[in-house]
Amino acid sequence: MSAPGGERADAAYAEAGVDYDRLDALKRLAHAAALATSPAPRPRGASVLDWSRGEPATLVELEGLTLAVVLECLGTKSAIARAVEEESGADHWADVAYDTVAAAVNDCCCLGALPLAVNAYFATGSAAWYVGGREASLVAGFRRGCEDAGAAWTGGESPALAGVVEEGEIDLAASVLGRVPAGAEPWGGAALCPGDEIVLVASSGLHANGASLARSLSARLPAGYSSAVPGGASLGEALLVPSVIYVPLVEALLAGRVEVHYASHLTGHGLRKVMRAERRLTYRLRDLPPVPPVLAFLAEGCGLSPRQAYGTLNMGAGFALYCPPSATPAVLAAAESLGMSALRAGVVEEGPRRVLLEPVGVEYGGDELALRG
Repeated sequence: MSAPGGERADAAYAEAGVDYDRLDALKRLAHAAALATSPAPRPRGASVLDWSRGEPATLVELEGLTLAVVLECLGTKSAIARAVEEESGADHWADVAYDTVAAAVNDCCCLGALPLAVNAYFATGSAAWYVGGREASLVAGFRRGCEDAGAAWTGGESPALAGVVEEGEIDLAASVLGRVPAGAEPWGGAALCPGDEIVLVASSGLHANGASLARSLSARLPAGYSSAVPGGASLGEALLVPSVIYVPLVEALLAGRVEVHYASHLTGHGLRKVMRAERRLTYRLRDLPPVPPVLAFLAEGCGLSPRQAYGTLNMGAGFALYCPPSATPAVLAAAESLGMSALRAGVVEEGPRRVLLEPVGVEYGGDELALRG
């Protein structure tokens, strides 16, 4: 992907084993193939809303309902939990299970859909993984995530995949079925327009993106995950702080009929995800949230430039909401009422598809985020 100044935003992440150029090429290939299947459910009364393909969730209309479907994987954050457990004995399996739910339900609510049902996927290298109370922690965390998202845990799968998943590791994922409330319109990118304001809602830290980078840094530190992070926590503890579930905020905005035009869950690709909508618009951010100490530590330890850090990690912004200026006070008030930190960060403008991060002097061009076929 091209970059102003020639510096690839995710170069360090690619070196850690996560090459978004290759992964995004797969997404575009799959997106194009999936489009060809859209007619399949029509004889059964269902219609896929193809405009939603490539968004965090895909919408399906069925007998007057607008449903959302999502599948999300936690990634390698579970490997951090395993390593921290080996180093210190601390059990963080409830936290990463909660993160797994958060990754999926936050994607679901980007379309203005509220999660109804969540299925779990727990894949281990061996059934021997379930020892020492790990299973109880895992189940408790997944249940708490579902409860905080207002969704039922409806089932799942727990295969032991020797030879596929490494011995001692677990691969976590979740799928979600959600629904756009009756009388509400989905939050589609077509509604975005110049003059809309961008509200950034704070993250709690790493969330579910950047774990491979964090693991590569830990391996180079003499104290590993026990290394001290500014603020007093160890690196392992700080990395494993549970993600924020933004569903209650979205639900409050829907219940209050606050006008929202779009939302983006800022996970992979960092703040490049501010331009997730396939629109020829410029997203100018004049303010940014404070960077959590663990992310500043990670960026400095990995030698990331601001362009690389903000193009890979969430850097303190976990969710973006786009709304007319008249609605911004209601968005900020709803976030505050739920104990979430949010700020009026910027504005949508006419212009080429790009993101401008004025406080750090960074620009991302439109070809630096290409997820659709």
